[in-house]
Amino acid sequence: MTPVAEFPFVAVVGQPALKTALLLNAIDPRGGGVLISGPRGSAKSTLARALAAILPDTAEGRRPPFVTLPLGASEERLTGSLDLQRVLSEREAAFQPGLLARADGGVLYVDEVNLLPDALVDLLLDAAASGVNSVERDGISHRHPARFALIGTMNPDEGELRPQLLDRFGLCLELEATVGVEERIAILRQREAFDRDPESVLASHAEAQAALTHRLSQAQQRLAEVTTDAWGYEHIARGCEAAGVEGLRADVTWHRAARAHAAWRGATTVTREDLDTVAPWVLAHRRTREPRPDHTPPSGGPGGQGGSDGGADGGAAPGDGQGGPAGDGQWGAMPPLAQPSVGVPAQALPATEAPARDAATSPVATAPRGTWPQGGPGRQRSGGEARPRRPDWFATLVANRGHWPWRELRYRRGRGGRPLVHLVLLDTSASTLGGRRLGRAKGLVERLGREAYAAREQLAVLGFGNDGVTELVSRRRAPKALPGRLEAAGGGGGTPLREAIQHAARLIRRWRRQDAGLRVRTYLITDGRTRQPLDGLPSLGECVVVDTEAAAVKRGRGALIAAQLGARYHPLSCGGASSRESLGESAHG
Repeated sequence: MTPVAEFPFVAVVGQPALKTALLLNAIDPRGGGVLISGPRGSAKSTLARALAAILPDTAEGRRPPFVTLPLGASEERLTGSLDLQRVLSEREAAFQPGLLARADGGVLYVDEVNLLPDALVDLLLDAAASGVNSVERDGISHRHPARFALIGTMNPDEGELRPQLLDRFGLCLELEATVGVEERIAILRQREAFDRDPESVLASHAEAQAALTHRLSQAQQRLAEVTTDAWGYEHIARGCEAAGVEGLRADVTWHRAARAHAAWRGATTVTREDLDTVAPWVLAHRRTREPRPDHTPPSGGPGGQGGSDGGADGGAAPGDGQGGPAGDGQWGAMPPLAQPSVGVPAQALPATEAPARDAATSPVATAPRGTWPQGGPGRQRSGGEARPRRPDWFATLVANRGHWPWRELRYRRGRGGRPLVHLVLLDTSASTLGGRRLGRAKGLVERLGREAYAAREQLAVLGFGNDGVTELVSRRRAPKALPGRLEAAGGGGGTPLREAIQHAARLIRRWRRQDAGLRVRTYLITDGRTRQPLDGLPSLGECVVVDTEAAAVKRGRGALIAAQLGARYHPLSCGGASSRESLGESAHG
């Protein structure tokens, strides 16, 4: 069967930034790879796959491997498995390399990388961190090099990427959804010509493809000669400090990408142009602070470069804004006011689940405590029924020493219970500023985050105030300490309660489509002071409403919101009597 031809790299219309980032990754694979985030139909996968055809040969005279990791791949296919043919024919256990071995020295490509199962993400992280893949199973131990550049594509509307894997990508590009009319016409014509006669299109671009490969090869050879002046190191350090990045991976990646860009230009010295070009791609997924308007990079550099044109951190990353001016739709509109977190008594994660308002129609239907939904694949069911188990052919063949018929059948070891995500909806409206209630609510979120971290669970935090909903902490494995963005979140404006609950319901449905066994526990922390109607709110499934209202004259809407959601109700103002059990076992609203 003739393989399907890939669209030529040079024939792709538009996306100059993405093309440059992919080429820089080819020049210096140590940069850590490229994450391409953008809407559907923005040529993410087309350009990523087209890169394989223009990669220069290695010093050994072979084309670097370009390996695709499918979303549905098994762990054995990724890391390697038992060679069944040799076991059956020669009675000898032998290792059969997986995708990590095939990708060594080249590129490992993952389409929709944010949808990868956690088990595969863990294996990728181990290999990416060490450059070695280790497989130890049933008396067989094997290690092999696994150094590869990781290229991934994702649609942010389909969920976030785990932060541990996100940080492994050297560069991150966030593509725009808008395309001009002229560009659309050019794309349609190119696509039509390729679909009609792909060989002709490939032949017409063969010379340009070859020239690009030659230029890449020259840049790879020139890379070792590229140097950086002292001002360049200071520029990188100050830019990373201004962006509030964690660790030093951003500094190293920024320097490597700038050197690769200089080599691509044919230069042997890093200039301000090189640093500024790659800065947004390095910092887009690592930034924890917005750049200060008055921040200027260190002076110096060729020709007196180092002025205030753009800032040392390369400008704000797309989509990183923390809300615009307050809207006019509700009472209390005002500029956001910061309020630091305040420690609260030991309150922890709920011990019981809230009953779903309507188990038949709820988007996140819950089961009684100690049971799993009947439809959950591979899960323990009520009544003590054993969960379905998958045979472990590797262990079975080794245990029977390759002899047939088998006298015993081995099964895979379970990976534990359902993953749990704690989704926090934090009211940051103007009415929460009195009595430091917003600060106390932040303290509760920090407490929840610490307990989720200890339990190795996931966390996401949405803030709603100033007539908008803001993502304060994207879904991730709960960190040891919550990022400064939560602490810096200001309070003000109206209370878009309905929008926050609807946004949360959409997130939960999307997450459960990605992982049917996922369990989501929602915390709605609010004083309930909104003028929006409470009827028709979507169910959030397992939910606790934490009421922060502490005014002398209370409106008491927190309990009404809990009743409408079918959630448990818990007043935050109950003082030191609060405990893990009380937060989970409060009376129903």
